[in-house]
Amino acid sequence: MFRTLTILMLAGALGACATGQGAGPVAAAPPAPPPAAAITPGPDASAYGLFLAGETARDHGHLAAAAAYLARAAAVEGQPAYLRADAFSAALQAGDVASAAQLAADAPDGPGSQLGLLVRGVEAMTEGKHKAAYGFFTNPDMAFPPKTAAQLLAPYAAAGANDDAAALARPAMDVDAISQFVADLDRAGLQERLGRRAEAEAGYKALMQSGDESGIVTHAYAAFLERRGRFADAAALYKTRLAHSPDDDVAAAGLARAVKHGRAPPLGTLREAAAESLLIPSAALMAQKQEVLALEYLRLALRLDPGNDEAWLLVGELLGSADVVGAREAYASVQPGSRSYVVARGKLAWTYQSAGDHDTALQLARATAAASPASREAQGDLADLLRANEQFTESAAVLTRLIDAPGAKADWRLYYLRASAYQEIGEPEKTQADLSAALALNPDEPELLNFQGYFWIERGLHLKEGLAMIKRAVAATPQSGEIIDSLGWAYYQLGEYKTAVERLETAVTLDPGIAEVNDHLGDAYWRVGRKTEAAFQWRRVLSLEPDATLKASAERKLASPLGPDAPAVKPPALSTP
Repeated sequence: MFRTLTILMLAGALGACATGQGAGPVAAAPPAPPPAAAITPGPDASAYGLFLAGETARDHGHLAAAAAYLARAAAVEGQPAYLRADAFSAALQAGDVASAAQLAADAPDGPGSQLGLLVRGVEAMTEGKHKAAYGFFTNPDMAFPPKTAAQLLAPYAAAGANDDAAALARPAMDVDAISQFVADLDRAGLQERLGRRAEAEAGYKALMQSGDESGIVTHAYAAFLERRGRFADAAALYKTRLAHSPDDDVAAAGLARAVKHGRAPPLGTLREAAAESLLIPSAALMAQKQEVLALEYLRLALRLDPGNDEAWLLVGELLGSADVVGAREAYASVQPGSRSYVVARGKLAWTYQSAGDHDTALQLARATAAASPASREAQGDLADLLRANEQFTESAAVLTRLIDAPGAKADWRLYYLRASAYQEIGEPEKTQADLSAALALNPDEPELLNFQGYFWIERGLHLKEGLAMIKRAVAATPQSGEIIDSLGWAYYQLGEYKTAVERLETAVTLDPGIAEVNDHLGDAYWRVGRKTEAAFQWRRVLSLEPDATLKASAERKLASPLGPDAPAVKPPALSTP
């Protein structure tokens, strides 16, 4: 039900296969080092030693190991309460909700008791003890922030205990509008489940009147109409949604299904619906950078419904490079046939790419693309990974198949990606053609404006027009060091070195870890006579794992008294036998 919102959250967060255009086409991110090995205590380790091992494991991203060590520490007789609290949080974050619930039950008044009530309620629901779960969720000692999740879950526990009045009571979510929205949406679903169909429809209509930018209410209401056999009404809703958001794949699938009077989406079990209720709050917490609480809510959602693919995707997103093993396990938990399978496989591939295992990343991407030939997303992931691994010719070929596919909608992003591949291959005419095509589709996109302006200025073409384009890109994204670098480099190319230095210093401040930005600043320093600072910047370039061309350029400038004017060294001629 919440696929659209979740995918938007994922795209906005890590988007490893999304591209950030700075000074020319985007290079692959430098490999991330694997997590450091955690301490492995022996069987006779003391509680304190186990505690240290657990905290070290957690710091290094080994959540499962942390949970195991801290559980052993907490089990030692006579240990302080903080050990049990640490063991509880570690177990929950690692996904061992049953152990976390037991730890909370053994110390109901200890630290984290509010979250402990929530965990015990979820575990009771999982065991089918709905009345007990309702008691935990509505405990008068429950306080915020766990109270918000408890209020969302309580109606489902009440429904499971056959307490219809409690299940249908509208909770007053006085913390935030997002939770109130979820509560009202859940209430409409529960009204349908309990046979109150007229009330359910009234609830959906009221939510629709408040606006539905995300499409979540449309998806839920239209599915409700399908289940009632009102296919024409459902199709009308889907059509309205698609007129507003043509890329809404859930609405597109729903429309096709409604037109054919196909099988309507089922309501799902109470536990599945309860798990869904935690997804939007979890995504909101992620957006607010409250990653720990978001991860804990998602673990609870997965305890209720281990097959919730959206939750697995978000867990993988949260764990990222901090717990690479955990992230990979999360992505691998999305099963073939799921709507989220291609997304999960793409993100799984990028965990290997980021860790420097490029061969495995490409193997995964190729296998996914081969198994899902009709998936444009799978082909796009493959094209982007090929580009990240400097296999530009093959990347361009994959993108060409996407662009030229029968019935394919023109997408500026595909032209943009292919333009970057063509630039790397050394085909400026094709690069320009794709840039022009992309700009015709999206003339105000900052990344495109920056790419086109930089492309022109690098070649000494349309200098004033290129500078104006880059200025527009900077105005739209004033915190992008890469785009400000393009502006500084434009001034450099125009011979306005003092202004170039000012802009490039800003770019380095915003994005200090980009080799090309540091290289440009070094060149600008040289032009204004700041040669010591120029040499520092070029040495800085060498420390940032530049590509072979940039590395050779920095070394050449450092070795020559001519700096940027030093002639390029020609490779030695091959001797003949």
